[in-house]
Amino acid sequence: MTQPIRVIVIDDSAFMRKVIGDLLEQDSAIQVVAKGRNGSEAIELIRKWSPDVVTLDVEMPVMNGLEALEKIMKETPLPVVMLSSLTQQGTNETIRALEMGAVDFVPKPSGAISLDLHRVETELIEKVKAAARIKISRLLRTPPSAAGKRSLSYTSVNNKTTDEVWRGKMPVGEMRKGKIENVVAVGTSTGGPKALQVFLKGLPQDFNGSLVIVQHMPPGFTKSLAQRLNSLCQIEVSEAEDNQTLQSGHAYIAPGNYHMEVKQRADGELYISLNQEQPRGGHRPSVDRLFESLSHIRHPAKYAIIMTGMGSDGTAGLKKLKETGVRTVIAEDESTCVVFGMPRAAIQAGTVDIVAPLHEISAQLMRCLHC
Repeated sequence: MTQPIRVIVIDDSAFMRKVIGDLLEQDSAIQVVAKGRNGSEAIELIRKWSPDVVTLDVEMPVMNGLEALEKIMKETPLPVVMLSSLTQQGTNETIRALEMGAVDFVPKPSGAISLDLHRVETELIEKVKAAARIKISRLLRTPPSAAGKRSLSYTSVNNKTTDEVWRGKMPVGEMRKGKIENVVAVGTSTGGPKALQVFLKGLPQDFNGSLVIVQHMPPGFTKSLAQRLNSLCQIEVSEAEDNQTLQSGHAYIAPGNYHMEVKQRADGELYISLNQEQPRGGHRPSVDRLFESLSHIRHPAKYAIIMTGMGSDGTAGLKKLKETGVRTVIAEDESTCVVFGMPRAAIQAGTVDIVAPLHEISAQLMRCLHC
């Protein structure tokens, strides 16, 4: 018989500790072995019980979630799922927690005391189960900087030669002067905030193209993510707005709960279109919807990147892009993925040209753009 996933629940509210524990134990594969009311108790309970996963509230007295997470990752590293309120402080601190090594997070629907926590029951259980399967070494590893790299390690797939992979299909002469020369679509999920930080920090301020990004995240958190990335990167990063014209040297992150598509005006300008149509494969925003929207656009040159995440979102969209002339598709290598679901699905479907570790994806992209 398979051993249950042993979980410790940490929350400063006795009511929330009971609700979270009861929800988790509705799944026979999960056993809540202990509960604590602050970060200090979390450290003691982890030492005593050696759990498989910890759920950790962000906002707590004595020792808050970020302080506890830092100590956990330093002293007794293990998978942590954060529970966060939708306040500005809560969303900002959650983004920081993901940078520090938390596997994922679940938003409390109505604040610190959420009487309606049952609304996220399925999400909470799924994320705790996923966390238990993750190799902790991948959360702790800090990829080397992409800056200054001279040698690139990658795998060329689909039997393409090096020149074919980097040069792509569209002659440079076909690009329209005065318009964006390159558009890069990026899809990611679990582990994505940290991966996006590494990737985007590797791009120069004068990056010759526009990036459109889908990161699976609920409303509120995508804005905090964009603001955090903008403070760290040389390029401009913002949460996307409807009808916004794409600019070179700028990255746009799809807002939570909205599909993001790229469309083209009569004069050739590219712009963002947001909608709240039905979720695709359980996701809104959907990577597939973003990639498929680009399949209808011939110019400028198109590139796609698929990084860490559960499931297969993005693969169907990459198939469409392959049919309509994407220059290069890059997938994150398993060695650096927190979860190798989305890249694996894309690779197995034959839609990927280059497989590279996270810290080399930006350098791979720059080489593609300059060929």
